[in-house]
Amino acid sequence: MARDETPFSLRPARAHEAQGQGRLAFALWQAWRYPAVIWVLAEQDPQLPLAASATFVRAKGLDILWAAEEALRRLPGALVIATPEKPLTLTAGRRLQLAAESGTTTGLLLIEDGAGSPAVETRWHCDPLAGESTLHRWSRIKNKKGPTGSWTLDWDGSSAAFDMVSAPA
Repeated sequence: MARDETPFSLRPARAHEAQGQGRLAFALWQAWRYPAVIWVLAEQDPQLPLAASATFVRAKGLDILWAAEEALRRLPGALVIATPEKPLTLTAGRRLQLAAESGTTTGLLLIEDGAGSPAVETRWHCDPLAGESTLHRWSRIKNKKGPTGSWTLDWDGSSAAFDMVSAPA
């Protein structure tokens, strides 16, 4: 499956982060775009995301990061999504970045606001827009290799297709 370039494309062989109330929607949209997805969840997480193509791995504590590292090293071309339970240290973020590079795999960490690592390539802040169930605002707030920006899109979650929404005049 080819991943078309969009403002939301994640560079391969890199680790990225998403925060905000809409981070799960951002991860699901990314999952639609990859032929293989490994999703590492906390052991006590009560729900599995509705990502049909994903393989789910349950772990706890630091095992979440270990499982994500191992998947990043061994699954070229895949997307590895992880939900760390604690803020990432610089060392943990760097280890994930090196694992993504060595495995030519894309990593996406779903973090709490302010819990990111300086080692990641990009950080996204994602929020649903009030009043419209399919409108989202995805903002790239950190980017080591390019511009930052903010986009409003209409995405219903049923495919990787979306519509960009223009700012009101």
